[in-house]
Amino acid sequence: MRARYGVPLGIAAAGAAGLVYAAGFEVRSFRLRRVTVPVLPAGMRPLRVLQVSDIHMVGGQRKKQRWLRSLAGLRPDFVINTGDNLSDPEGVPEVLDALGPLMDFPGAYVFGSNDYYGPTLRNPARYLLEKSAGRHGLNGNPPVTGVVHNPWEDLRDGFDAAGWLNLTNTRGTLKFEGVTVELTGLDDPHIKRDRYARVAGGPSEDADFSMGVVHAPYLRVLDSFTADGYPLILGGHTHGGQLCIPFYGALVTNCDLDTDRVKGLSRHTAEGRTSYLHVSAGCGTSRYTPVRFACPPEATLMTLVGRE
Repeated sequence: MRARYGVPLGIAAAGAAGLVYAAGFEVRSFRLRRVTVPVLPAGMRPLRVLQVSDIHMVGGQRKKQRWLRSLAGLRPDFVINTGDNLSDPEGVPEVLDALGPLMDFPGAYVFGSNDYYGPTLRNPARYLLEKSAGRHGLNGNPPVTGVVHNPWEDLRDGFDAAGWLNLTNTRGTLKFEGVTVELTGLDDPHIKRDRYARVAGGPSEDADFSMGVVHAPYLRVLDSFTADGYPLILGGHTHGGQLCIPFYGALVTNCDLDTDRVKGLSRHTAEGRTSYLHVSAGCGTSRYTPVRFACPPEATLMTLVGRE
């Protein structure tokens, strides 16, 4: 009996325990990542940037809402929201309430596909199949039909009313305490809404500092930002892999970015230039896959300092 069934039962028990941990604990174990990025001109005072991403709000997620509200206590210089705020068409009021204290600070945002469309039930194995076939999002896959349209206009209006900059395929400028920060943003490349030609040309000479902002860190976008001379690019979308293998890391990124850069700070090189890239693992999940393993939900507080 033991020789025949002991190992399979042990594997099943370990799998069940891992699922309970991933769905019951880690998915609500919110963390703050802190990084220092040497990208500012020499002599410029440090800037504190809070990045929130991939909230994927579903009604009733009270702990997530409380944690997001608590981030205002960090008192950043400005806030960047890199999209996918929704996983529920009814979630807009709760997103705006949770981010309300942060909207007292200067900020800007881009949207992700889940802000525009409701999530669909998918077999997680499809992400591995798409990766092996080199297909990601609408890039190589047929357009999605029959999806739920989220009330993204209400979300946009709430952010705009608070004074946050809408960076949908456009540029914007934040000015505070004598500092001018230029932000260049794109709509979501995952669903082919990015239009880099509208913002091409690189940083303007009038800004003290310039950076790129996008939801999904596809290589074509990273190449364009880097070649144009932006020293820092912020993205989200990947969920850090969401289900990772301890001591190994992520299996997928849900885009064409390599898994070594699925979350955190790294570098990207294109046309002889190098930019820093920060990818947030985000603080939520799709409502249909509410689990995380070896990849806690997060926000990031970046301290930008002078170049080395």
